[in-house]
Amino acid sequence: MELTALDWWVIAGYSVLVLGVGLLFAKRAGRSPTEYFASGRAMPWWLAGTSMVATTFAADTPLAVTGLVAKNGLAGNWVWWALALGGMFAVFVYARLWRRAGVLTDVELVELRYGGRAAAFLRVFRALYVALLVNAIIIGWVVGAMITVLENTVLVGAASELDAWLVVLGMLVVVGTYSTLSGMWGVAVTDVVQFVLAMAGCVALAVIATDHVGGVDALRERVTATFGGDQAFAFIPDFGADQAWMTLDVFLLLLFVQWWATWYPGAEPGGGGYVVQRMASCRSERDAQWATLWYQIAHYCVRPWPWLMVAFAALALHPEIRSWALDDDGATNPGAGFPIVMRELAPPGLRGLLLVAFGAAFMSTISTQMNWGASYLVTDVYRRFLRPTASDAQLARVARWASVIVLVVGIGTAWLMRDLSVDEAWKLLLALGAGTGAVFMLRWFWWRINVWSEIAAMGGSLLWFVVVSRWVEGETHRMALVAVLTIVTWLVATMLTRPERPEVLLAFFRRTRPGGPGWGPQRRAAPDVECDQGLGRSVLAAFAASGIVFATIPAVGAVIFGAWAEVAAWGSVAVACAVLTGWVVPRSVSR
Repeated sequence: MELTALDWWVIAGYSVLVLGVGLLFAKRAGRSPTEYFASGRAMPWWLAGTSMVATTFAADTPLAVTGLVAKNGLAGNWVWWALALGGMFAVFVYARLWRRAGVLTDVELVELRYGGRAAAFLRVFRALYVALLVNAIIIGWVVGAMITVLENTVLVGAASELDAWLVVLGMLVVVGTYSTLSGMWGVAVTDVVQFVLAMAGCVALAVIATDHVGGVDALRERVTATFGGDQAFAFIPDFGADQAWMTLDVFLLLLFVQWWATWYPGAEPGGGGYVVQRMASCRSERDAQWATLWYQIAHYCVRPWPWLMVAFAALALHPEIRSWALDDDGATNPGAGFPIVMRELAPPGLRGLLLVAFGAAFMSTISTQMNWGASYLVTDVYRRFLRPTASDAQLARVARWASVIVLVVGIGTAWLMRDLSVDEAWKLLLALGAGTGAVFMLRWFWWRINVWSEIAAMGGSLLWFVVVSRWVEGETHRMALVAVLTIVTWLVATMLTRPERPEVLLAFFRRTRPGGPGWGPQRRAAPDVECDQGLGRSVLAAFAASGIVFATIPAVGAVIFGAWAEVAAWGSVAVACAVLTGWVVPRSVSR
């Protein structure tokens, strides 16, 4: 893909813009760790929510969606759409609890909820595990995806893979500079710019690609021929098809089990990771809730269709991508269909914008991983265990060095993962977090859960995953069985060990004020505490809001393809769910 002077001006202008943002917020970020990692807890909901969305729009996501569509059609995306239910629980049940906790990181909660040496060990272990292992794996696969984009666009026919690595290292220097200087304010502000650019580029490419194929009708006809049937465009999988890619039981397990059974960065049951970091940055509980709601709507309803249309166009123009997806040896990446369409169809100017779009998505994720990973090293390791008396200025300086450490570890991991596919890395993370979701959710609502419950869940999930993987075929069935066995494991551990000390439990109860029946002893000990009312209504709001997502996705697709009867049907469901959510939400918020 040859770049013109206009394309280079677009790329240069973007680079100057993000570096300028870094310099603009550098002084403010250096005041304290709260400013550096949580924007002084003064971020408005729309900025925090858009930052969440931009972070999850990485260079790998359009490629991953293209691969899912190439293999299993539109319905292949249920492997991540099903997580919307967990996201809505984070909005209506957990967002205000996290904001009240007042933590900078999710693992800081460990020593608020539990006490003693075991809690201290769990906190530092999870901080190092997430910052230097999980975080590094994410950086590794995002770097790999960006290299795939470059090798299929501007570096087609390059002499070696080293050329792509040099370009990516240059991008990492830029993102490392502004992220290290500006802290969370700079990350969030650049996230908004990056999200707008990335969406504009993808929408423009989707329109051009669809028009090049001959319009939506021609697109549908050609993709249907490639798939040998119209199953490619089915929102709900065809469970009775001769070659159905998903059975009904697998679909139900994805929809009703996966969201609470597994721990995965960005989709943690009950919230966690960089989502909690954005909640902590918000100026109020209500802002935290609205930010998380906007994130869920934009993540599932706004973003996917431009990617999907480009994926369908890639299949229409290159039917061989379908065989790449079905080839189990992984020799050819079907996700490369997205950058192939970029290379073949983007006109001058848009080429630069698309490269900026992917670069922006890449940088947005990297900047978040740097700031998020550093927050663990500073808050949960350095300040907690090494220098508890360090001043705010000292901690802010250490935060910048910690950001550099996270980036360097990530680059090293990316090099080690250069022959590992995104799918394999994703499965590795699921294996590390399989089965732990239930204890992370219930620790807010049941006083009897203790630190050994969480330790048993983490160790048991990995142990059971290794054991079950030897005997059970199918990732979804393995996940469900591991979840059940892990729940049994941590429940047994809970009953065989002592509860947390009464003063620890009471302090946590007073601070977070959780509703529901699970804090009976503490409620009796502190009758003055005004707890959340209507936990059942909050749960109902989460289900209703999930209905908005699950109805809006096919409704948008029906608009694109001109299926007006389906627009009316799915639109009616979305409106009904929105009305129900609006009726429930005010009653689910603590007075």
